[in-house]
Amino acid sequence: MVVCGDDGLAHRLAAELRGVYGQQVTLVVPPSERGVRMPVVGRARATTAALLDRVVNAAVGRASGTTTAEPMGTAQVMEAAEPTEETLGAAGVERAVALALVYDDDETNIRAALTARRLNPRLRLVLRLYNRRLGQHIEELLDQAASLAAGDGDGSGSDASTTVLSDADTAAPALVATAVAGTSKVVQTDGLMLRAVERTPMVGQLARPGLATLAVLSADSTENGPEQGPEQGPDLLPDAAAVRAATGRGTVVLEQVSYAGPELPPARGAVAFASLFSRRLRWSLAGVAGCVLALAVSLWLVTGMHPLSAFYLTLLDLFAIDDPAIGASVGRKVLQLLSGLMGLLLLPVLLAAVLEALGTFRTTSALRKPPRGLGGHVVLLGLGKIGTRVLTRLRELQIPVVCVESDPEARGMATARRLRVPVVLGDVTQEGVLEAAKINRAHALLAVTSADTTNLEAVLYARSVRPDLRVVLRLYDDDFATAVYRTLRAAHPQASTRSRSVSHLAAPAFAGAMMGRQILGAIPVERRVLLFAAVEVGGHAQLEGKTVAEAFRPGAWRVLALDTAASDDRREEPAAEEAYEDAPGSGLVWDLPDSYVLRGSDRVVLAATRTGLAELLGRRPRQRTGA
Repeated sequence: MVVCGDDGLAHRLAAELRGVYGQQVTLVVPPSERGVRMPVVGRARATTAALLDRVVNAAVGRASGTTTAEPMGTAQVMEAAEPTEETLGAAGVERAVALALVYDDDETNIRAALTARRLNPRLRLVLRLYNRRLGQHIEELLDQAASLAAGDGDGSGSDASTTVLSDADTAAPALVATAVAGTSKVVQTDGLMLRAVERTPMVGQLARPGLATLAVLSADSTENGPEQGPEQGPDLLPDAAAVRAATGRGTVVLEQVSYAGPELPPARGAVAFASLFSRRLRWSLAGVAGCVLALAVSLWLVTGMHPLSAFYLTLLDLFAIDDPAIGASVGRKVLQLLSGLMGLLLLPVLLAAVLEALGTFRTTSALRKPPRGLGGHVVLLGLGKIGTRVLTRLRELQIPVVCVESDPEARGMATARRLRVPVVLGDVTQEGVLEAAKINRAHALLAVTSADTTNLEAVLYARSVRPDLRVVLRLYDDDFATAVYRTLRAAHPQASTRSRSVSHLAAPAFAGAMMGRQILGAIPVERRVLLFAAVEVGGHAQLEGKTVAEAFRPGAWRVLALDTAASDDRREEPAAEEAYEDAPGSGLVWDLPDSYVLRGSDRVVLAATRTGLAELLGRRPRQRTGA
């Protein structure tokens, strides 16, 4: 397999393919002296060795009897400025089974993909593209080219698929869920948003069962304590006996996303009365209306005329279009003078109301400012690639958000303007910027800029303003993230602190796609990762012909749902018919009975560890024990 990239994702992906799937990998990276992001790439290269060591140690720790650790694949590193035809040929693309193009530039990845498809029509391609609409067209084009080439001759038996992924789309659900629900992680499948909730054991209280139990947390872990070692790590995909035996330990349960918080402002295009006028102007208008009503009542009592006539004369006096009250009583004259005075006071109030209303309508298409009285919202720092995807996810979940961005031409400014999201322009390191975003009344701070130091500085300043604020940092380096988490947890034990790495969350999805299976999402459990994949049952002896209970392998994989739209024919068994009747509109059945037998034509959604998915795909030979 060939991996081409210019940032940390390429190194993490190569380590994933080598350490987890045991593949032979050729890594193509720019020369060191011409790297664009040298600090990130340098940390990535240092992290690759540590990642591989953890993979091997975990395999040794899980081994029992005469089982030995499975061998890792070999790798070689090439340096090339661009993925030209000569570079891809030297990397062995003609003989490779899969190629991953994970450059930060979409155009570079597309140009290299077109070249690679021409060099090897049977090649499995995985592209990193931020533009999703363009990615769909490119995927269809490359698949069509592969099918035409396969129809001409010897490529009919190959899996020359094209998968377009985005690290931003892969990591955004987990970042959003962490900011909103603290311990939750979210994965989206078939239009359904699911979250993995960490539940602490409650004495004398029966927890509401979820869709499935994904993990039993470490005995010494708090909310997202880093994994201290293989023997202290979480138990992923435990069976029922392991869950019952894990007394005093938290669990991770899969359930549907639910958000309880402040409502969003009115829909786009509608202007509420409260936002049309300021609070002072509303009080001024209410005071003027009260004075006019008092004058009308006084005129009615003094003159004894009809109340409607008294109100009408009061309005005429107010606008100075009535005749002077010559020859009238003293009370009538005094009331007329007071009405004229109120008319003079009403003129600036009406002018201010007109100006504010015009200003409100003129700024509906511009960047909004945080409204008065806003609270319980999420402060999003950074509107780059990751921040834009996170902002879209937050709005899909109907969560109020305020963005902070220093660059007026940032990628996500157009998205924020289209969604009418309040934006504060300014450097977050300067005093007063976070205050303008109402950080003192916010629910969480989500710092996802590309600079680790900027994210850390923003979090530290926010914690000085509000010590109990929930914060989520985007940090690349694992050691740095662990040190930051431990320090902030010790300094603020009552607050929720999380550190997430985009490349750490995205690498398993890219690696799974290179193995020929679509990864629906990844959920971090402490410092480990659970993958959600859609797998065809046919061709997998571990699944085909077995019941759901028999196909479940603790610590490796677990069948979660059945895709009813993937199979044309339906089973006649009562258990299956009952399951299909309860199928939601998404086409996925999440309450499959344990007695349901999986057929070769079925397509299932399963949760798996990285090593478990690798074994299920049959890419790594399993070491057998004696007897």
